[in-house]
Amino acid sequence: MPMSTSEEMTKGFLARLLEPRERTSLGRTIVRIALGVGLTFAGVGHLTFAREEFQAQVPSWLPLDPDLVVVLSGVAEITLGGALVLLAKRRVPVGWAVALFFIAVFPGNIAQWLDARDGFGLDTDGKRFVRLFFQPLLIVATLWSTAAWRDRPRTATELGRRAA
Repeated sequence: MPMSTSEEMTKGFLARLLEPRERTSLGRTIVRIALGVGLTFAGVGHLTFAREEFQAQVPSWLPLDPDLVVVLSGVAEITLGGALVLLAKRRVPVGWAVALFFIAVFPGNIAQWLDARDGFGLDTDGKRFVRLFFQPLLIVATLWSTAAWRDRPRTATELGRRAA
């Protein structure tokens, strides 16, 4: 049963964020699972067959060993991908976590373009530049498929406006 506006206002933001959610539409579910499978596959690639390719995306200015960055991001991708697939009732916080991860790794895509580093068939400046436009699409697809934006916890101000 949905909470009243006053009950929502008294509950903490984090508690509201972590609440179990109802199912989303079939389309959203399919996209969420596809993203989860894709992330998991990419994470496995980070740790195995594509490890060197992923190192091309680690910015040279990052003061960490590129292999360590690739391994850590691979573990993160496997974890986040699994969460997208398996934690449907926690889709909102998982969606935000995945979207933030996609934002966090975007500088690697930019560095790959600026530094003209080949990887994954991105062997021209044009291909590397076009790749930059796919990261925002992944972020939008994540927020849409998990309904993280639609079902986000509202601030007291937003809840007050909704009640009025």
